[in-house]
Amino acid sequence: MMIEILLALCLLGAGIVFFLPDKYAGKAALGISLLPLAVSLYMYAVFDGAGNAFLGGPGSTIAFESSAEWVTLGPYDLSWHVGLDGISMPLVVLSTLLTTLAILASWTPIDEREAQFYGLMLFMEAMLIGVFGALDFFVWFIFWEGVLVPMYFLIGVWGGARRKYAAIKFFVYTNIASLVMFIGFFGLVFGLGDSISSLDMPVIAQALRAGELGGLGVIGPDLLAVLAFFAMFIGFAVKVPVVPFHTWLPDAHVEAPTPASVMLAGVLLKMGTYALLRFNFTMLPEVAQQYAVLIAAFAVVSVIYGAMLALAQEDLKRIVAYSSVSSMGYVILGLVAYTVYGVGGATFQMISHGLISGLLFACVGVIYNTTHTRMVGDMSGLADKMPVTVGAFLAGSFAYMGLPLMAGFAAEFFVFVGSFGAGFAGAPLFTAAAMFGIVIVAGYLLFAMQRTLFGAFRSETDYDVVRADLHDVVPLIVLLVFIIALGSFPNDLAFNMIQDAVAPVLPDSVAALGGAP
Repeated sequence: MMIEILLALCLLGAGIVFFLPDKYAGKAALGISLLPLAVSLYMYAVFDGAGNAFLGGPGSTIAFESSAEWVTLGPYDLSWHVGLDGISMPLVVLSTLLTTLAILASWTPIDEREAQFYGLMLFMEAMLIGVFGALDFFVWFIFWEGVLVPMYFLIGVWGGARRKYAAIKFFVYTNIASLVMFIGFFGLVFGLGDSISSLDMPVIAQALRAGELGGLGVIGPDLLAVLAFFAMFIGFAVKVPVVPFHTWLPDAHVEAPTPASVMLAGVLLKMGTYALLRFNFTMLPEVAQQYAVLIAAFAVVSVIYGAMLALAQEDLKRIVAYSSVSSMGYVILGLVAYTVYGVGGATFQMISHGLISGLLFACVGVIYNTTHTRMVGDMSGLADKMPVTVGAFLAGSFAYMGLPLMAGFAAEFFVFVGSFGAGFAGAPLFTAAAMFGIVIVAGYLLFAMQRTLFGAFRSETDYDVVRADLHDVVPLIVLLVFIIALGSFPNDLAFNMIQDAVAPVLPDSVAALGGAP
């Protein structure tokens, strides 16, 4: 019942906060958000899952699992089925942590319709927990689509000058992507025919892995698997986003209020990579391996192209937004490697990037709160005026570059080790090209920091630049502590748990190596 408790706390809290007077909403939302955070940390501490929640097998245990029959939809039984394994458990903690910190970071910039803003934040937290915890497709899809609603309003109501355009673009892109994904998945469901009688995702995954997929009309099983794989891949790639499906992201980030950007980059993008792992790379491994070179090419293009776009930006938010496109390319490269370190490193990168991108967006938000500009050319010498914020920004940037003993280094190291030893043609070359992306990352981050943070103080705005309030810098410090801790003790804090859940996904020849790439 632990997942249900998390959901109930978030949904009940959202309902309470939504109708509070604005002057109480922020503090009430923070207090309420601490409850699911505490529960998720307790769940993480006592986690006893083993193996992969979708694939089962001897010795496999789904942690915090619960199920109940719901309704029958045509020939399929729908049920409430939730549970966690070593892949989803860290993402649930990431969701609760970033929600609490994003709410705290909202106290300065959000000064109108506050109750509705904080209510939507808590509602979105519930939807995110549901995405990572659901094991029945119908339940999962409700949560998946439910995330779009609060984010649409957060951008469209509290965003910048072009907020309506950005919100509609975000909603249209992701809705169309969901439709394409839905068609691909149900192609597989119909192709399985009488071999399944429910939309339980572990049942479907195990049936597909057992080779029970049949044809659909004139489409044979092999072609059906390929078509479904790429329909789902495109649907999830928009959410990630992968080049060339990334164009909605910079607009959404630039127009969104900073707390929404923290959640968008920190958790919502991970919905796409999580779904790719669960659906494409778990259910259809043969297709993924067959087209590994093509997928790796998408990954490397995202890494390099995203980094190059970031290099050309003058808006700090756009720089960090395009950095996310680049970083998600590493996740795709790790997944397609189909090695313990590759897939495990990709999952670790989801957590690492969630923390680092959340930190950088929060830092940009604090700078904007004070200077009222995000343009690199409008300011310099902020280090003397805002030492804590600038120090956190520096640390987060170096984490992005892969500084040892920080989470970014461990994540990229795992991905590179895993992808270098992958079995598809040209894997070392793809890995080397992706590694070059780190050089570009260092270039644009160092260039932006040198212009804005150091040198003689200058501000093109009429606002006084003063040190940020305590409630603005606390989220920065907390995120930085988590980044350093995860980078210093990656195995103990996350990677061992992740490896245990990733191993069943891999081909038998790789899983038998017991951790070797």
